[in-house]
Amino acid sequence: MARQPYLAMRQISKTYPGVKALHQVSLEVLSGEVHALVGENGAGKSTLIKILAGVIRPDEGGRIEIEGEPVEFASPLDALRRGISVNYQDLSLFPNLSVAENIALGHFGGLRMNWKAARRIALDSLGKLGVELDLDAPLETLSIAKQQLVSIARAISFDARLLVLDEPTSSLSSNEVEQLFRIIHDLKANGISVLFVSHKLDELFAISDRFTVLRDGEHVGTYDRSELDESRLISLMVGRSVEYEKQLGDGSKIGETVLDVRGLGKKGQFKDIHFQVRSGEIVGITGLVGAGRTELAQTLFGIQPPDEGEIRLGGKPVRIRSTQDAVKMGIAYIPESRQTQGLVLQQSVARNATLAILRRLAGRFFLLDMQREREIADSYIHRLDVRPKLPDMPVDQLSGGNQQKVVIAKWLAADPRLLIVDEPTNGIDIGAKTEIHRLLRELANQGMAVIMISSELPEVLAVSDRILVMRRGRLVGEFANREATQVDIMNRALLGAPLKFEKQGKGAAG
Repeated sequence: MARQPYLAMRQISKTYPGVKALHQVSLEVLSGEVHALVGENGAGKSTLIKILAGVIRPDEGGRIEIEGEPVEFASPLDALRRGISVNYQDLSLFPNLSVAENIALGHFGGLRMNWKAARRIALDSLGKLGVELDLDAPLETLSIAKQQLVSIARAISFDARLLVLDEPTSSLSSNEVEQLFRIIHDLKANGISVLFVSHKLDELFAISDRFTVLRDGEHVGTYDRSELDESRLISLMVGRSVEYEKQLGDGSKIGETVLDVRGLGKKGQFKDIHFQVRSGEIVGITGLVGAGRTELAQTLFGIQPPDEGEIRLGGKPVRIRSTQDAVKMGIAYIPESRQTQGLVLQQSVARNATLAILRRLAGRFFLLDMQREREIADSYIHRLDVRPKLPDMPVDQLSGGNQQKVVIAKWLAADPRLLIVDEPTNGIDIGAKTEIHRLLRELANQGMAVIMISSELPEVLAVSDRILVMRRGRLVGEFANREATQVDIMNRALLGAPLKFEKQGKGAAG
């Protein structure tokens, strides 16, 4: 007996001033299936999900059905009451609340929370994930990976009939992804449907039963997994064939040392870190989630001071006490979490793209040169293909990948000599990844020193001149690109012992 649709979205359209985000898009999710929703950034996935969640209303003419019954969602609570739980790409959590509060929030009416019941709900949901967390810990003290798990646990806590997962594995380790996939299989077995949104093609093919493809706000088609391979799926998504191009230099552009890190350490996060980055060079840093990569980047950018070691820029020892110090020294940092660290969500695309250089745009009486701001923003909107090309649109209305492009624009406008990018293509579609990689190589060829942190080994191998591998806060491997393979890198990340370095004199706190 054929499975019946739990959800049907028919002829859904959504128009914003100057742009049609969706045009008569249809989506049908069967009971007990994992259904992949795919498309490039700007294809309309985020808009469709927000309509399904009751966050925004569609244009007239379309309809939504739950088990064959027409429904209208005036709010997210309406959708939740009909069994639809959405785990957004930006997590939508409260950093100042505890783990238990974040998971159980929404289960209680009025202004008071039943703390005993909240802890029981949180424990049960985390138990289904196979995860143990401190229920009383403020969310902001957790890593991005653990915050993602809290977000997924919160969605599971509502016993949804349809669970929407928007880029759920973007900050998870391979073991955590396996845990999530096990949970998804259990949900399927219990007749629960999952709408799975991801740009990671291997994950899509590993977990999905069917695929719905969107392109430029329109429905391209819905396909069984057996009808597709990666090449055909990419072609359907972008309307053309896309190859994962290597963006490697020939060594001729590499110049003098820009950054020299000696014995850098931060208690509980990383220790005895030594490496150099030269102008014209892209150094990739990889390793499993929790290896200390992001913490190292934040120390280099002045977010947290080191406990030991030395940082040299241009051959001179420096103390980077704050992000303001880092920017003045010519360091830029594109963070892993664009939502909480990279953007002012309610501000426009143009304002976000020029945030790092607002002082330069101030004219007489400290008034902002609006025309110059618009010119700079327009140049990066077109250079990075930010869609839609509306500089006045609030940045929180863009898809996740286009938001990432705006963060990149913000720091490129500052013209740094050292650019640190943490997961630069996290949430970026397959067509845009090559664009970002090409841009990083272009910047290196112009003399910039680049550190690229990534957990995706094909990305590291496609872009990096040298590759550093971290494990448990230590450097455990260094490879020239021509000598490295995915197997070599993964072996070091899983099993490698710390590298030994010769002492170069007494290091000062950076």
